Parts: sequence; C-alpha cells; structure tokens
Amino acid sequence: MKTVIQGIAVLLVALLTSCASLPNSTTEKINDRHTEFALTQHGTVPVVFENGLGGRMEWWKKVIPEISKDTTTFAYNRSGYGSSDPVSTPRDGLHIVDELRMLLRSKGVNPPYILVGHSLGGLYMQLFARRYPDEVSALILVDSTHPKQLEGEGSLDRQSFLVQGLLGVLVTGTAKEELDLLPQTGEQLLRFPTLLNKPVFVLSASEPMKERSPLADDANAKRKDVARFYPGSKQIWVDSGHGIPLEKPEAVISAIREALLKQSSSTQVK
Repeated sequence: MKTVIQGIAVLLVALLTSCASLPNSTTEKINDRHTEFALTQHGTVPVVFENGLGGRMEWWKKVIPEISKDTTTFAYNRSGYGSSDPVSTPRDGLHIVDELRMLLRSKGVNPPYILVGHSLGGLYMQLFARRYPDEVSALILVDSTHPKQLEGEGSLDRQSFLVQGLLGVLVTGTAKEELDLLPQTGEQLLRFPTLLNKPVFVLSASEPMKERSPLADDANAKRKDVARFYPGSKQIWVDSGHGIPLEKPEAVISAIREALLKQSSSTQVK
C-alpha cells in the first residue's frame, strides 16, 4: 500500500513541476502539431530524456543543466502533456517511440543516442533501444517500469479502493491512455530481442526495498528484475525514492557521464 501511495505522491510532484522550465525550452509546430521541447546543442553525442507517467520535462531540471555542459541534450513533453498537442493515435509504446524518433530527426538531432528514461519513460526507452538498436549508444533506466509491472500483485484490480480512487482523480487524459496501454507496451517490448553490446545502466531506488507487503514485494522483485533483461548491465542502487531525477540527480548525472566516457573511448578505438 505504501509503495503505491509513494507512486501517487510522485504524480503530484509531476504536476507541481509544471511551473518550472528548462533552459532553451520552447514550443514549435512540428509535423503539423505543436510540441514543447528543450534542446541544447553542444557536442556530438545526443542525450535524450523521456519522462514518466504524468511527468513533464521539468523532471530533469537538476540533470540537464549539468549534462548540457558536456554534450547535446534533448527533453520534451509527449503529445498531450504541457503545451504539446494531444493526438488521436493510441498511446502505446510503439506509437510513442516512433513519434519521438521522428521528432528527433525533424530537429536535426541524429543518432546514435544515449537514451535516459524515468519510470514509464524507462519502458519507452527500452522499447526504442530494442526496436532501433543501431541508433542507440547507451541506455540509462531510472527506476524504470517493468514490462509486466501491472501483472500479479501489481494489477490495478488488486489495489485498495483508496488507491484506485486516487488514481482515478490524478491519472486522467493522456496519462490514463498511457496507463491503460501499459500492458500492451510491455508485450511490444518483449517481442524484440534484448539490447546487446551496448552499455546499459539500471538505476534502482533503494528506499522502496525496505517496504514489506505483497504489493511491495512484487514491485521490488520487478525492480530487481529489470536488470535481468540486459545481460552485462550495471545495476546501481540509489538511496532514494522513486523520484530519483529530483531526489538524487547526481546519480543520473554520473551514469550519463560514464556512458559518454564509454562512447568516447569506443570512438577512439575505431
């Protein structure tokens, strides 16, 4: 129960962060719809950020200013969030990944990318990496959603009436569409081979691991299991709750810089 309440608290923080802004943020009409994004071009290795359920790009406000000193960074609000226009296409992972890929190309942000995704954004970035492995140089998952997150004890039907009521109030519009299609997104991901021969960093929140209940045990087992999908991945336990980008941004910054260093070393060898 407490784990789910913490997740709902993260959604509240996501709403509150909407009043902040990232450097170089703007809204442009791209591919016939308005998209809100922040692009800083500095260096040759683009780092692309994807937000969690209900989250906006301001979630990365403690990370991007540091990373943009070293290389190109791109964050955005998915369709239906912030000033980004909603779309009529389904909000499953394949549509979201292909929309992001098209957006990056439209802005001249070319692969290979270091992909960074928090929570549900981590699931989308896993799908991107598996679908387009040649366009990825590294994958960084920040307390990522598991492809089977809503199965077993994690099923929404097994939550208390209180939790279901809070979700009904807080998760609406595009966020609800994404949540409803989360199982489908997980299935889409698992149809593709895993990402091989690329650095994968799995940042996992350690504070929720202290909780004990059927729901918490299920969520924590899935938290551990994310690394299993990527042989040779580096799992890093962060002394934080689920909101790592805001609570412990230095952990995300460190992982990105390590990925940049690996990319630089790989390029020099070639």
